[in-house]
Amino acid sequence: MSANGFQRSARLQARLHEIVPGGAHTYARASDQYPEHMTPVLERGSGAHVWDVDGNRFVEYGMGLRAVTLGHGYEPVLAAVRDAMSNGVNFTRPTALELAAAEDFLTGVPGADMVKFAKNGSDATTAAVKLARAATGRAKVAICADQPFFSVDDWFIGTAGMNAGIPEATRELTVSFRYNDLGSLRELFDIHNGQIACVVLEAASALREPEPGFLEGVRELCDREGSVLVFDEMITGFRWSAGGAQQVYGVRPDLSCWGKAMGNGFPIAALAGKRELMELGGLRTDAARVFLLSTTHGPETASLAAFRAVVRAYRETDPVGVMERQGAVLADAVNELSRELGTFPAVSVIGRPSCLVFTTADAEGRPSQAYRTLFLQELLRHGVLGQSFVISAAHTDADVEHTVTAVRAALEVYAKALDAGTVDGLLDGRPVAPALRSHAAPRRLPDR
Repeated sequence: MSANGFQRSARLQARLHEIVPGGAHTYARASDQYPEHMTPVLERGSGAHVWDVDGNRFVEYGMGLRAVTLGHGYEPVLAAVRDAMSNGVNFTRPTALELAAAEDFLTGVPGADMVKFAKNGSDATTAAVKLARAATGRAKVAICADQPFFSVDDWFIGTAGMNAGIPEATRELTVSFRYNDLGSLRELFDIHNGQIACVVLEAASALREPEPGFLEGVRELCDREGSVLVFDEMITGFRWSAGGAQQVYGVRPDLSCWGKAMGNGFPIAALAGKRELMELGGLRTDAARVFLLSTTHGPETASLAAFRAVVRAYRETDPVGVMERQGAVLADAVNELSRELGTFPAVSVIGRPSCLVFTTADAEGRPSQAYRTLFLQELLRHGVLGQSFVISAAHTDADVEHTVTAVRAALEVYAKALDAGTVDGLLDGRPVAPALRSHAAPRRLPDR
């Protein structure tokens, strides 16, 4: 609970801002994403629970930005990591562990012929773009405009709200289409005839499933136009299934990019795909070689051992099934509460049960950062931490029950704000702000 306040967290957060740009190493983890005076700095975690430096205990959602599906401190993963590390962490030649991990991956993703490991998702997606450009001799990249993030690198981030330092010429090489709208993709191919190297998208997202024929149509368009199809499986991998969205929907991309839950929190990512593309970065090609994911720490043993333990857990147990069941219970309970307290649909839980998000609208039904902050504030006060309701297989019935109790308390305050038409007098501090924005200062509430 937050009974201990956030005094020490506030001091540490202030110090972080002095020595770490933005006060965090990920924009989504930054203090501007949480209520102004409730920015817990965490100390440890176990299962679905985390504790901050003030001793407050929370049921956590989001789970490491969706990187943790088995729970914090999941012992079979930690045991595998300890065993691997006891024999050394980084070497000057490949290890047998690299081969075993690659074979595990390709067994679980049968649509891929080869895989190369890395440390973060941005490197994997950028490598996919580079391979596509090399294979096609084209420069332009088509991305799905409805999906929020693909890479920190210039080819994508130049299209986002934080593009300072990225040349306009680079930004012009990325064009966008709409999800579930084949016509918008066809139009791009018509406008940029013979120029699009690849199409990059998530096969599905928390909020939207592919309509019948959409993914198959994207596959057909890419084949017809000679473009490379790239699936971003960062979120869908190990959350939709161990084999990702491509396994669920039965459409094979040319390349796919993985990360997040691969290591249950340990840093590992992967680029996988067809042999003829992947070999452009290898030694068995007559074409000009692509400099492809050459990293010092890509094959370190701890993360590869973590990945193999995750694969084992998914073979022997059913984490996705647990997340789907617990997520469905949570969504149904919160939506029923919201109807009961008169806050629906302003507050509603939507999305795939294993990857839930909540809406926060004002009295006019408009999405509202101020009302979102109020909801986050009240959840924190009642021992729930999270910018979403993205669940894990470690969330027990008791955790879900605790969350529902916290939501009831939060919705009682939210209902007052809806009735008043304002969060004034209820929200302590400024609203949260979009993580990707061109200027640092978030808007404050007007003074009264």
